[in-house]
Amino acid sequence: MLYELNATYMESIKPLNSWVRFVRDFNAAPWNGMRDSTLARTLDASMELVERLTDCYDEPAWGLDYTVINGQSLAIQYNVIANKPFCNLLHFRRSKAQPNQPKVLFVAPLSGHFATLLRGTIREFLPDHDVYVTDWQNARDVPLSEGDFHFDDYVDYLIEFLEMLGPDTHAIAVCQPCVPLMVATALMAEQNNPATPSSMTLMGGPIDTRINPTEVNDYASGKDLEWFESNVICTVPEQYKGVGQLVYPGFVQLSGFMSMNLDSHVQKHFKFFGDLVKGDGDNAESHRQFYNEYLAVMDLPAQYYLDTIRKVFLDQKLANKTMTYRGKLINLDCITETAILTIEGELDDITGRGQTAAALDLCTKLRKSKKMHYEQEGVGHYGIFNGRRYREVIAPKIKGFIKKYEPKIVKAA
Repeated sequence: MLYELNATYMESIKPLNSWVRFVRDFNAAPWNGMRDSTLARTLDASMELVERLTDCYDEPAWGLDYTVINGQSLAIQYNVIANKPFCNLLHFRRSKAQPNQPKVLFVAPLSGHFATLLRGTIREFLPDHDVYVTDWQNARDVPLSEGDFHFDDYVDYLIEFLEMLGPDTHAIAVCQPCVPLMVATALMAEQNNPATPSSMTLMGGPIDTRINPTEVNDYASGKDLEWFESNVICTVPEQYKGVGQLVYPGFVQLSGFMSMNLDSHVQKHFKFFGDLVKGDGDNAESHRQFYNEYLAVMDLPAQYYLDTIRKVFLDQKLANKTMTYRGKLINLDCITETAILTIEGELDDITGRGQTAAALDLCTKLRKSKKMHYEQEGVGHYGIFNGRRYREVIAPKIKGFIKKYEPKIVKAA
């Protein structure tokens, strides 16, 4: 019912959105002699606000069509090298091969936003790394015949992708996938799998949510599993390919996140309005780009979402060393060779300070020399993997860590 109500609402506001676009086009017409006046800018700013608040935001483009290496601009091709029902493995292939660069697998979160949320994260690595990313699919578009998708299936995908990429791959997980990446790495290490990652970078991940719990943690752990099943799980309606799929809708996730920082979002939109009236195009465009990404959401497979709630937030299975994979107990002591870097933000209000760093203490058999933790001052959750501090400080630190444990470089030294 909730899904149908949202679909009906979105359909009902389409005429308003179309009318607002018409008014904006009319206001910007070249024969309108007042289009540059304060009055016209105020009208246009008002109409753009309404347009954006009534729009439907589809999956954004990657927008990483080229990179610069040694002063030369190289085109980027988006190559899908593995096509799974719920995820593609995407390779950012540069037009000219770059030998002896580290392979990096970015594990994007399956938590409501598209993998393009990591656009800025990945951009910094394109000149000097061979980059791949898990490109999760919108569950509402996955046919019911493909079956369910659970936490253990996520782990299976990661192992399969790492085996495809082969030895000497470095994995970087952002937020939620830090947990399944640790599980996959422990399994591969226990089996002496040659494709076990050379290094893992865990960024703002909920490894132990008992430490400095945030409002997000309280929301997830303050209710039992039956509440989530009854209140936020919906069936995909017939207008989508995944009709009949049980999902946690993206619009529910988005409304939850926005409600926790409602004042901040309101103030940002007031500022956006003011920037438009003043003619501050740069700040206005930054606002558009951020919210074009933030408001584009996808549905999650219901079983995966419920597994995550139970395993990560209710039972803290990884932190309690009771995590299982297809009935088998996960032994983090098997991680003895994969170097681990944990990264947190001082002001992170989604993953509390210390929750990610807990991974280092859990891997008791990993040498101290292969463990590293970094906390970035003055940034929140998104500042860990986007923005100026990420570009200037965090990305270079990750690159340095990878270089230290890149087998080709270590052997050559």
